[in-house]
Amino acid sequence: MSAEERRESVVRAAITEFARGGYNGTSTEVIARRVGVSQPYLFRLFPNKQAIFIAAAERCLEDTRGVFMTASEGLEGEEALHAMARAYQRLIVHDGEKLMMQMQTYAAVAAAEAAGNHEFGESLRAAWARMRDDIHIVLGADENETTTFLAFGMLVNTLASLGFPADHRAWSGFYDSAMPVE
Repeated sequence: MSAEERRESVVRAAITEFARGGYNGTSTEVIARRVGVSQPYLFRLFPNKQAIFIAAAERCLEDTRGVFMTASEGLEGEEALHAMARAYQRLIVHDGEKLMMQMQTYAAVAAAEAAGNHEFGESLRAAWARMRDDIHIVLGADENETTTFLAFGMLVNTLASLGFPADHRAWSGFYDSAMPVE
């Protein structure tokens, strides 16, 4: 395997491990073991644990952005909105690590900010902003639509993370395309 292929393997393994254990609860040793490399080799690919986490979180955000863009391709307005909502529901149901990694990302950045480390979240804020800006364009550059879509998305994250079943009253008020899928 080339170094780039190994690096890709590390990012995928890091998403799995960080999604489960969070930033502080995941060791680089467990990531190296999952990939089948030594820790010293891992640190030849990435300078430190923070760089591994950021690469994994950026990938998660980019993958999510890609889901939105693919779903909305060639669509406008409400058609695009509902296509993105359905695609996001499928993503978090069929790839639960993406949801868990998102939640771990928010927690890790918040903890870093609280500790005074403002640089930790810079690239992650930029990746999230790119996703937001692309959604904004798809939704016709309408601030209310963009904010509402993202707000519902965060509520979807919360309800899904807490395990609310699809028939629970907590899901009332969602448009059909944003309802949990089986």
